Amino acid sequence: MQRRLIAIEGNTQRLDGGAMFGNVPRPVWEKWAPPDERHRIPLACRALLVQEQHRNILFETGIGAFFSPELRARYGVQEERHMLLQNLAEHGLGHTDIDVVMLSHLHFDHAGGLLTQYAEGQPLELLFPNATIVVGHKALERARKPHPRDRASFIPELPALLEASGRLEIADCHESATLGDGYRFHEVNGHTPGMLCTEIATVEGPVVFVADLAPGRHWVHVPISMGYDRFPELVVDEKKALWEELLPRQARLFFTHDPELAFGQLVRDDKGRFAVQP
Repeated sequence: MQRRLIAIEGNTQRLDGGAMFGNVPRPVWEKWAPPDERHRIPLACRALLVQEQHRNILFETGIGAFFSPELRARYGVQEERHMLLQNLAEHGLGHTDIDVVMLSHLHFDHAGGLLTQYAEGQPLELLFPNATIVVGHKALERARKPHPRDRASFIPELPALLEASGRLEIADCHESATLGDGYRFHEVNGHTPGMLCTEIATVEGPVVFVADLAPGRHWVHVPISMGYDRFPELVVDEKKALWEELLPRQARLFFTHDPELAFGQLVRDDKGRFAVQP
């Protein structure tokens, strides 16, 4: 089946570079991502639009614009407007034109774009009223009952809104009935339990939406993990295993947070390390 893949930029943010690069010394990471005066680095929060003949599928929705001004400042969200909706419109689409939304996990910087823009005194509501929303069982359970260490990463109202919508598919760790043929999941648990990285079949070869297993090109290098990862050593093991599987199949990776690169070809460099080429 012909599938057209389009990177859709959402709201951008800035987060602490030390937290994002975890075990990487600052003299190394600041060469890759120069920080601002508050030690924050720029990050995208992009989605992947997959267009098939009769449906539009959106992989994640970015951070959106649901935060209050106070929280927007705390988490470094740069734009007040809902940029994902604005950028979908540039492709002739509104949120009502999306048929499926696939969420790798429910951290706010990946699922916040499901929600309406902040308005003082108004409750949050779901957008994408015609879309089936797909999320894995373990990821949903984590959002319902977060650990104190990662509670701030979730939107408390979101699980109940999803369940009340009547449009939620709770997928297993392998595949989704809604997505169907041409899509399969790689479940990884090091960043957060039950995160699903979707492999998409295309005529040019597989594309894998790697979510926060590798938020950008620099994290493809196997030893690098984030301070936000729940189980950093497991992240390292999961990346190595997945990259070893994908490399012979000439897979491309899709990055949600790399500020410059959306797609990258998985390669091994001359030192045997995994990397990507644009």
